Amino acid sequence: MPLAVYILGLSVFALGTSEFMLSGLLPPIAEDMDVSIPRAGLLISAFAIGMVVGAPLLAAATLRLPRKTTLLALISVFGLGQVAGALAPTYDILFVSRVVSALACAGFWAVGASVAIAMVPVTSRARAMAVMIGGLSIANVLGVPAGAFLGEHLGWRSAFWAVAVASAIALVGVLTRIPRIPLPERHSALRGELAIYRDRQVWLSIGVTALAAGGVFCAFSYLAPLLTDVAGLADGWVPTVLALFGVGALVGTTVGGRVADAHLFGVLLSGITASTVLLVSLALFASSPVAAIALSFLLGFSAFYTAPALNARMFNVAGAAPTLAGATTTAAFNLGNTGGPWLGGTVIDAGFGFASTAWAGAAMTLVAIALVSVSLRLHSRSRVVRTATPRGAREPVTPHDTAPAGADGAPVTCATAAGDDRPVPSRD
Repeated sequence: MPLAVYILGLSVFALGTSEFMLSGLLPPIAEDMDVSIPRAGLLISAFAIGMVVGAPLLAAATLRLPRKTTLLALISVFGLGQVAGALAPTYDILFVSRVVSALACAGFWAVGASVAIAMVPVTSRARAMAVMIGGLSIANVLGVPAGAFLGEHLGWRSAFWAVAVASAIALVGVLTRIPRIPLPERHSALRGELAIYRDRQVWLSIGVTALAAGGVFCAFSYLAPLLTDVAGLADGWVPTVLALFGVGALVGTTVGGRVADAHLFGVLLSGITASTVLLVSLALFASSPVAAIALSFLLGFSAFYTAPALNARMFNVAGAAPTLAGATTTAAFNLGNTGGPWLGGTVIDAGFGFASTAWAGAAMTLVAIALVSVSLRLHSRSRVVRTATPRGAREPVTPHDTAPAGADGAPVTCATAAGDDRPVPSRD
């Protein structure tokens, strides 16, 4: 794996720390800014919505810009957003700094993912994405607890300064280690790039990603009160269990990244099914401290085990527009990260209790499994059609025929005519 891919993972560590660290900083921020905790919590929602909106917009706006230059600009804006947050004298300015940071974060994710894909062979796409997602996992294991520690001992602003420093280090890494990625000789129009959204497989991938992520975070977002109010654990256990979730996520990302390139659909089906079973188990055995702790670790594993496959699948089906593919995946994950917690809060407000969030999450992942099955059926049907093509005839190559074949129906590679590397729209 090229060193540059690990530099992108380091950058994602800074991005992920900033995205999630506010969960441990809301009380001091609310007190310092003289706002309620729910209003302080809107800073988290603002970042998530900024990610959803910013990913496709910035991907489209930067299609014709040099990839390395774009990454440098985005990580610089992100770092300056952290500085602005650290210096913010009012809640409104802090809110704006979070939105700006989210837009830069979304753009970096989208462009960075396309750069990582461009630097590795097609047989290593999922592993490359696992490295980037691993940066997010490490942010949950180390960065978020470190931000909470700094906030408790040096004030919440120190956490923003720390992320600004991490962003500066990432900036140096991108500047010195990311190679120049040449743009295609023939610049495709934005309308041509947007043509990927006419493919049913793209929309199925968006749905699977949003529902798989949303189902897990529907329960995870309310894991702290579930552990204390339902399982009966002391408050001091909460950081430990959250860290265990992060450790499970890191292990799951590593394992999933190594398996998904050869067995993409197998990873999706087994991983999302495992998340469903674990969520149902959490709902049933939430009152047991031992079960709640163990299931938290396993849920982190299963959720992030599928993440490399979810990313790779989108690049396979939207290969004609890799930057928009990365942006779409980023938006889909954040749709889940926004919709899942909303659904969890809805069932809690309805009086069903904290354990009900696991039931609601399981319902989301069940729908995700159904969508994966539909996607696999469409993919298998397209492979049969290509196999039946008469000898000597040339079957059009679809954007999602660019990954190696696996026993479970993972995408296959189809040869094109010599010198013709233009993607042909999918018939799915």
